[in-house]
Amino acid sequence: MIPLIYVLAVSLMMFTVGLYGILTVKGGIRLLISIEILVNSANLNIVAWGVGIADASAVLFVLFSIAIAAAEAAVGFAIFVALYRETKNIGLKSLMELRW
Repeated sequence: MIPLIYVLAVSLMMFTVGLYGILTVKGGIRLLISIEILVNSANLNIVAWGVGIADASAVLFVLFSIAIAAAEAAVGFAIFVALYRETKNIGLKSLMELRW
C-alpha cells in the first residue's frame, strides 16, 4: 500500500500546478483545465484521508464531487463556445468585453 504522505505530496503538487495555472493563464480553456486540476487534487486528498481512516463516505463524497465538476466543465465549455461564436476569440479579455 502506498503511504499516505506520498499521496498527499502528489495532491499538493497538483494543487500547486492548478493554482499556478489559474494565476498566470490568459486563455479560457486553460483556465478550465487549471480549475479541474484543483478539484482533482482536492478529491485525491479526500480519498487519501478517507482510505487512511477507513471511511467509505469519503469515496461517495468524491463521486458526487466528480459529477459536479463534470457539469461545471460542460457549462464552462458551452460558455466558451458561445463566446467564440460571438467574438471569434476565447481569450479572457474578450469575455470581459461582453460585460459592457
